[in-house]
Amino acid sequence: MGKLNVTMLRYLTHEDFRVLTAIEMGMKNHELVPASLAAQIANLRHGGVHKVLRELCKRKLLSYERGKRYDGYRLTNAGYDYLALKVLAQRGTIASFGNQIGVGKESNIYIVANEEGIPSCLKLHRLGRTCFRNIKEKRDYHQHRHSASWLYLSRISATREFAYMTALLDRGFPVPKPIDFNRHCVVMELVEGGPLCGVYKVENVEALYEELMDLIVTLANHGVIHGDFNEFNIMITDSGKPIIIDFPQMISTQHINAEVYFQRDVNCIRDFFKRRFGYESELYPTFKDISREDCIDVEVRASGLTKQMEKDLLIEMGMENEEEGEEEEEVDSDDETYEDCVEQDVEDLQTQIKDLQLQVEDAMKEQFDVSMRQASKNDNEHSEKTSSATSHSVELNDTEGEREQNGEAAAVENVTTGKEHSESASSNLSSEVNTRNTQEQTVSSADDEALSVKEDCFDTRSMWSVSTASTIAPHVIKRRMKISLDKREKKSQPRKTVAKGEASAVTRIRRDNRATIKESTGIWGWE
Repeated sequence: MGKLNVTMLRYLTHEDFRVLTAIEMGMKNHELVPASLAAQIANLRHGGVHKVLRELCKRKLLSYERGKRYDGYRLTNAGYDYLALKVLAQRGTIASFGNQIGVGKESNIYIVANEEGIPSCLKLHRLGRTCFRNIKEKRDYHQHRHSASWLYLSRISATREFAYMTALLDRGFPVPKPIDFNRHCVVMELVEGGPLCGVYKVENVEALYEELMDLIVTLANHGVIHGDFNEFNIMITDSGKPIIIDFPQMISTQHINAEVYFQRDVNCIRDFFKRRFGYESELYPTFKDISREDCIDVEVRASGLTKQMEKDLLIEMGMENEEEGEEEEEVDSDDETYEDCVEQDVEDLQTQIKDLQLQVEDAMKEQFDVSMRQASKNDNEHSEKTSSATSHSVELNDTEGEREQNGEAAAVENVTTGKEHSESASSNLSSEVNTRNTQEQTVSSADDEALSVKEDCFDTRSMWSVSTASTIAPHVIKRRMKISLDKREKKSQPRKTVAKGEASAVTRIRRDNRATIKESTGIWGWE
């Protein structure tokens, strides 16, 4: 995915391109294409194909890798670029190749020219970079596939962008004129200007802000949302006219997250004008201001649009009659596609997840009510214990006072035997003090227990279990356990090693067998 060097393109022969095309065709259903299969597809002799493969590997148009069961060749990004550029050159779209003028997270942009010397822009889609690999969540290129090649996904992205540009240009939107495309390459008109992020002075900031907001609303009225409408994807010409670029991420207004993406585009423009030009307007569009005028999303089959939505929109816009739609439904009612089945399964899973969430919330409410009841009971018991302890302490104080008075009177009357009485009185007093201390300790311990129970009841981190049954469905637990086990197995497996040489798997196995035979000669008595 580095810098593209096209100097070797003029030196490649017809056989080289036949072999590259054969590897591309073999990668449709093979992760690694064996040399025998490449020779069969290219319809060339096996020895000649092996020589061509070796030369292409030297030029880094192919990569030789060693698999578990067999070895094979894989097409690199440079080889895929050469195949696309060869077709565009044969069509006369590209005659000369210039410098690189832009790099994005999913594309490289170069200046090219045709046979007449008119410059144009070449965009090479580069999906699969480390900074942009979360394609399944951000794009719907995979559809029902579990895995796909990055080269194939780049081709889908380029095809979709060319279709969007053609549809928008036909309706008068300010977009570059699409010229041609092949595989993952799109050739478009070169815009004489620069991106909005490099503009620091504008003659009329209010007019530019209003024009950009009108573009967002007009796109939505035609059924699409840009999804990445910011200062990096808006070009400003020398005359000050804005031109929109970068369309692979566009979605339909019927998408489930259409309002979120619409509001994000509006906020991007508002934040940029506030940060760069110090301009902030209270007038900005909302998703409710959209009034559909056209169906670009149906024409291009934008993401977030199902077949039923397409039929309803066409009937609503008057492009299709209801009788025709009903006839098509009767014909296609028995033939459900795999995508519809997957969508139905996803909807069922979403409803099951919502039901599980409601059950969990109800269980949490019941647990909270039980905890509150227990806390109130503990408070009542605590109040009863404290009242009984205080009454008992008052009675103890009364009895002790009476005993002290009797002891003093006895001490006055019996002066001669004062020592004995004093010893008995001191022993009684010490025993009473000990009993009082033990009672106070029991009361304080009861208070501490009641406070701890009360704190536990009102602590947000504490949980009260009503029953031992799990609130998570069994099939959800099984699915999670299966995912964790699969991850553990993948981590334990060794990583794929790339072979340094080009020896085939058959030759490697023969060498291993020959070495095994040599080691085992001593057992059979051979020399």
